[in-house]
Amino acid sequence: MKQQLEEIRDKCISEIRSIKDLNSLNLLKAKHLGRKGTITNILKGMKDIPADERPLMGKYINEIKDDLEKLIEDKKNELIELDKIRKLEERKIDVTLPPRGTPVGTLHPVTQVMDEIVHIFSRMGFDVAEGPEIETDFYNFGALNIPKDHPARDMQDTFYISDDVVLRTHT
Repeated sequence: MKQQLEEIRDKCISEIRSIKDLNSLNLLKAKHLGRKGTITNILKGMKDIPADERPLMGKYINEIKDDLEKLIEDKKNELIELDKIRKLEERKIDVTLPPRGTPVGTLHPVTQVMDEIVHIFSRMGFDVAEGPEIETDFYNFGALNIPKDHPARDMQDTFYISDDVVLRTHT
């Protein structure tokens, strides 16, 4: 029986060394250590061994079983590490590249509404007229009949560049 156990152990060790993926390793574990595995069948056959040899044979079988389980676990860890390394090599990342799909900003809601209003009035026949941002006091206030003492001419309501030049306040 020892000879049979050693043959099974040697065969199992050579199979473990040749395995290249986790699925095959799990099948091998089930084949030898599972409920219907070869080692389990030998353990079930312990009743045929004489009573005085059972403790030694049981100890020997358990040692082989523990060794095989340790080898399988080591091989599993090795295969997991190899898989991680393979995945990392497949997905090489250049951290100096700009990120993909940089989100593009959108227009401010007020700008969107203004654009929509301009579009509506343009379809109705109106035109958008642009003018200078800096005006003289006459064109900004005098031509619009705004008196000299009107609150719109106050310093806190109008940006004066000089005594006679202002930033446009009215359209």
